[in-house]
Amino acid sequence: MFELIPFGGHRVSAYDPFRAFDEMERSFFGESRGNALSAFRTDVVDTGDAYKLDAELPGFKKEDIKIDVENDVLTISAERKLDNDESKPNFVKRERFYGSYSRSFDVSGIEVDQIEAAYNDGVLTLTMPKKVETAPASRRLEIK
Repeated sequence: MFELIPFGGHRVSAYDPFRAFDEMERSFFGESRGNALSAFRTDVVDTGDAYKLDAELPGFKKEDIKIDVENDVLTISAERKLDNDESKPNFVKRERFYGSYSRSFDVSGIEVDQIEAAYNDGVLTLTMPKKVETAPASRRLEIK
């Protein structure tokens, strides 16, 4: 059976044999390892005639974010470059990483030509109108 995972993300299962490995990795690499380096968090809301996707991309410039659609797959990617300014003091601790972040979404039911994007306060918002379902045309043929 599936484990129950409440909204807070805490597992109900009493025993997790891999928890020690996860804790060891977090203590060695810090909390920002794993999916945080390769992905970002998103919310997708069905508004009736469209989907609204909010993606958290704090600290990025609008120019560093790319949105591509190819073969019914929408890909949001962003790249944060390492700041190697020599005039800055030596870091005692550095938690802000650089790298590429990317997520892909199936948009087969979306009017891709009408997708609108906005970026405000570190949140990328995509409004993606749904395709209008059309009934197949039917007609009766006359026999000659």
